[in-house]
Formats: sequence, structure tokens, C-alpha cells
Amino acid sequence: MPVKHLKLKLFALVLGVLAGLSADPRGALAAASNWAAEEQVRVRLISAGQAAAGDRLALGLEFDLQPGWKIYWRSPGDAGFPPAIDWSGSSNLAAGEIAWPVPHRFSLFGLETFGYGDSVVLPIDAALERPGEALSLAAAVDYLICEEICIPYQARLSLDLPAGPQSRAPEAFLIESFSRQVPGRGAERGLSLDSAVLAGSLEAPLLQVVARSDVPFTAPDLLVEGPPGFAFAKPEVVLSDDGLRAEISVRTSHFQDDVVLEGKRLTLTVTDGLRGLEQENVARFAEMPANLGRTGDIFTDPWALAGILGLALLGGLILNLMPCVLPVLSIKLLSIAEQGGREKRAIRAGFLASAAGILFSFLVLASGAVALKATGMAVGWGIQFQQPLFLSAMALVMALFAYNLMGFFEVPLPAFLGNLGSAGPDKGLAGNFATGALATLLATPCSAPFLGTSVGFALSRGALEIYLIFLFLGIGLALPYLLVAVLPRLVSWLPRPGQWMVTLRRVLGLLLAATAVWLLTVLAVQIGTLAALLAGGLLLALGLVLWAGPNLMQKHRLATPAAASLLALAALALPSGLPQDTTESPAAVESAWQTLDEAQIAALVAEGKVVFVDVTADWCITCQVNKKLVLDSEAIANLLAGEGIVRMRGDWTLPSDEISAYLAGFQRYGIPFNAVYGPAAPEGIALPELLTTTAVLAAVSQAAGAAIAIVEPYSDTKAQ
Repeated sequence: MPVKHLKLKLFALVLGVLAGLSADPRGALAAASNWAAEEQVRVRLISAGQAAAGDRLALGLEFDLQPGWKIYWRSPGDAGFPPAIDWSGSSNLAAGEIAWPVPHRFSLFGLETFGYGDSVVLPIDAALERPGEALSLAAAVDYLICEEICIPYQARLSLDLPAGPQSRAPEAFLIESFSRQVPGRGAERGLSLDSAVLAGSLEAPLLQVVARSDVPFTAPDLLVEGPPGFAFAKPEVVLSDDGLRAEISVRTSHFQDDVVLEGKRLTLTVTDGLRGLEQENVARFAEMPANLGRTGDIFTDPWALAGILGLALLGGLILNLMPCVLPVLSIKLLSIAEQGGREKRAIRAGFLASAAGILFSFLVLASGAVALKATGMAVGWGIQFQQPLFLSAMALVMALFAYNLMGFFEVPLPAFLGNLGSAGPDKGLAGNFATGALATLLATPCSAPFLGTSVGFALSRGALEIYLIFLFLGIGLALPYLLVAVLPRLVSWLPRPGQWMVTLRRVLGLLLAATAVWLLTVLAVQIGTLAALLAGGLLLALGLVLWAGPNLMQKHRLATPAAASLLALAALALPSGLPQDTTESPAAVESAWQTLDEAQIAALVAEGKVVFVDVTADWCITCQVNKKLVLDSEAIANLLAGEGIVRMRGDWTLPSDEISAYLAGFQRYGIPFNAVYGPAAPEGIALPELLTTTAVLAAVSQAAGAAIAIVEPYSDTKAQ
């Protein structure tokens, strides 16, 4: 046993005995549970008071380990898991939160772990449900001890404290001694953090921290807690200013090639012996890494640049096939059929205008992303669908398209509404431009294959990369329009205009009306059912006015345009102006699914469980398709309901900094997003945007390793 630990243990024992002898005879009894003893360790629950006085009480979880054995800190490092307490059997206990004293670093075969040896007390801040009443504690403690081998144990501890006046127990000194070792802001320990920045390359950044001390450092260390998928090496320390200044450098690494540390949140703990300082920081480069040039390393490697831009082009092209864009694409196909016999010049101009609308809209989205990043706000693909005003505007536009296709009006009265609502061949360049812009807006709640990779790469870089990659996304989405513009004779391959087009227009009108209803359901989740019903009623009234427009205009020439304009403006502005109904929760998580809690994932995996994460939103159509066709299918539903698998669902219908940060940890900025964690994949396996049964089965099996037997569901086709 190290000498300093032996001295501390003897000192605590002597003072504890003296405190017990000098106390009131009634207070000489220990406020502690019985020891739960194993061959290598024993553990017990202790209290600083002998009675449950007030609304809070200082407790402690005391471990006494045999030489060479250790338990783990809250962030164990490259292996292990920390002690966890289940208080469910307790009475009059509202909560019990563990505080973590400064741990010791253990380095073995290149692995870095953090924990405690010899004897340690983990302080616990206990809150009482009913102050002044007796407290009955029942703690089920799961912990892992390691030497050359690791052994998981569970201890069941109980401690009853009667109601009564405040009375100090002999164990109070022991709890207080270790409480003083819990890292804080640092000032009370004579420590401060001057700076914490990244240096070096984007792929392998070096974390550089400068710490100061009021007294010379003896053995400074830095413990780094970051998002999943990152590893932090043992730090290198250089002391200066007579030992009062420590320059600490930590090399970092990651397990996924397309993930960067820049912008991620880190918890830094500077330690020096039993002193500690804890502070949260966002990882940022002090200056642009030398090997990145002006805007990033993709410009030093033309093949890397070509690869990313190729993915962006392909992702934009695939967006044309996603359910989000199909309504607008259908209108464009109808427009092509209507243009049979028109001059090639007019056809080419119309489709070039639509392509220009797409490219312009993508550049606007890129500008918004750059502006949000500059202000430090969350950036994501489709986040505008989290805004009620945007949803109202999109529902209005969809309703106008639907009414036009169903024949309610041909020449709408407000000119700007005419350009948006008309789908015919004579709507002009402005209307074609608006069609392209609308296709872009409807594309943003969808995430297609290759789209997530390119958008994630763009949003993790600088302004030039964002503009360039978004431009290629727009070119991909506009490719069908550009193809017709280059080869206008393709229009002649379509059937000649006829009665079939009237029927098709009405069918497409109903589909767009259904899209408007879907947007209103998303609006209902965000601001309440009453507001969504009001918006729907106003849009329905707008349709009736447009349908009755010719009769109204016979009596009053401006009646229809005035009424239509007022109803449109009311449908746009009134719903988002109403007080939000906070009694409704967005997309309530089904009982089988837990709410996404990133902090719990590591603990569940340490218990040998597999965690399946689904990040979704009501406005994400691709998410709903994945859910309907894969996640809710019998094979996958039975798999995820199996023993040893935990399902977590994150709802991004409304803005959430936690979900944004979670997605950014995987270098993703859009949804759908699914990941699988397990003993064989603690950092998580990200699944493709479009789920398949095979992909889910393979990921769960890979993450489970040997911990859980994944059996492919039986089907009749296999038996034949």
C-alpha cells in the first residue's frame, strides 16, 4: 500500500475514533450499514448524521479494497464501468447523487483507465421527500473491481435513520475528507484553467491546455471526457514559472474516418494529487491547422474533393425519388405533358428557370447554415421544419397548388400567389423558378443516401466548403430539369394532351392536399391542435372562396382577390401567433421506447446490453417510411423487443440542443438517424438513412458480439 494512502487512512481512523469518543454517548454508534464483503473488497453505506434532519443528508459509499484491486471513476477510460446505485427500495428518499473525488490514472499495455484503489468513499448528496421524517435506505450497488482480472459484483445495503435533530456521526469526517477531493471550479483548490484549444490537423488534433496553480504543481494530470468515438492518450506535461504553470498536451484519435473533434463538447478535469478542477469546453482550433490551407484539407487533395462533391451530386439526384419531393416532381411531369407541341426554346427556358430556382434555394440554405454556425447555433438539415411559421407557409403553398390542380382557379388574383399556385405551361419564368424553389424546400425534411455524408462534411467545415457542397447538392436535384433543358425533344416522347390529364390533375391535387394536411399535423405537435385546426379551417375557407371566385367576381370584381388574400395571410400568420399549448408533448415516445439519453448508453452497454437509437421527427417523411417498412415490421419489432436490447428514441420535431449535439457526434446534421451500441461496438454503429431489415440485423448482431444471440426470424420461405 502506498505510504501516502496509509498515512491518510491512519489519520482518518485516529480522528474518527477521537470524534467518536468526544461526542455524546448516544452518538457513539456508527451511522453505517453492515459491510457487504467479498474476497477482494468490502463495501458499505455510511451517513454523516445519525438522524434524518432537514431536507438533505450527506451519505457515502465506502469501498475497502485489497491491495492491487481498483474500482472505476464516473468515466472509466478505455475499459470498465463505474459503480451505480439503484435506490428503488428506499423510503423517503427523493434522489441520491454520487459525487466523484479525484481519481487515479492506471496505465496498462497502452490502455488508460481511471479509478480508485485501497480505500475510498464516494460522497452522496441525498434529498429527502418528506423532511423531518425517518429515512430508510435500500441500495443495490453494481460495481466492477479489477486487478489482472475483472469481477462484477452487486452489493445490497440497507441503513435506517430515525427522525430527529441534527446529530453528527463518527463517519462524517470520512465523508467530508473525500468531499473535499471532488473537483470543483478550482479556485477553492488554488487551480485555474487559462486556455484549452486544439492544434495540429483536423484528423488527429492535439488538445492543448494551460493550467495554473497557487502553489507549485507536483504531478499534474488531465482527464478528458468527450463524445462517443473519441480516445484521448496519456498527456504530456511541461512545467514553467517555478512549477506554477502547466502546459498539458493530449493526443486524440477517433474510430470513424468522417468524424472530427472540432465543435464537440468536452469535460476537462485537471488534477494534482488530491486537488482537482473541472470545466466544460467546446473543442475549437486556436488557429487554422497548418495542413488545411485556407479552408480545409480537401483542397490539398483533389481526389478527396472530387469524392465529396460526387457524393453531394449523387445525394441531390436521389432526392428526386424521395417522398418529400414527389409532389412537386409530379406537377413538373404534368407540366411537361402540357407542353407538347410548344417550341423547344420555351420548354428549355422553363426548365432552366426551375433549375435556377433549385440552385438559388440551395445557396440560400448554405447562407443560413454559415450564419447559424457563425453565431454558434445548432445547424441541421431540415431544421426549418421545426419553425411554426415555416410550416404555415408550406401548408399554404401546398393548398394553393392543390386548388389550382383541382381547377378551383386558373389565374389567381394576387400575382405572387399566381406564380406559386399555377402549374400550367403559361405560368412564366417566375412560376417555373418558384417550382424549383419549392422542390428544394420540400426536399429538406428528407435525408437520402449519400446526402448525410456530404451535408455532415460540409457543416463541419468552413463557409467555402458549405457553399460548394450545397451547390453540388442543388445541381444533383436539378439534373432532371437540366436534362430536359438540354434535350427538349424528350417532351415529345410523352403521350399527347387529352382527357387523361384532367383526371391526373385532380389526383395530384388530392395528393398535394394530403401533403398540406400532413404539414398541419406537424404544426399541431409544435403549437397545439387548436392552432392547427384554425389554420386548416382558414385554408379550407380559402379553397371555398377560390371555388366560388367567378360568381363572386360577377357581383364585385375585387371580392375574390380581397377575400383570398386576407384568408391566405390569416392562415400564414395567425396559428404561430396563438399561445402555444404546452400540455401537448411532441411525438410521444411509445411505451416500448425510452427517451434518448446519451448519458445512459455507456452504462447500459457496460451491463452487456445492446442499445438501438432512433432519431426521428414528425416532419421527416423518410423517418416515417423507415418506421413503417422496417422498425415496425414483425421481424425487427420482435428483435428489438428481445431480452438484452434497449430501444431509445429521440424526437427532433421541436428544436433540441441535446439531439443536435448527439447527431453532431456522428458527424450527422439531418435525420433519419439510427445507431446501434453494444459490448462489441461501444462507440456505436451508424446505420444508412434508408433502413433495411438486413442492415438492422447485421448491425445488432455486430454490436452484440457474443453477449446476445441474435437469431434471424423464421419465415415460411426458408422452410420451403
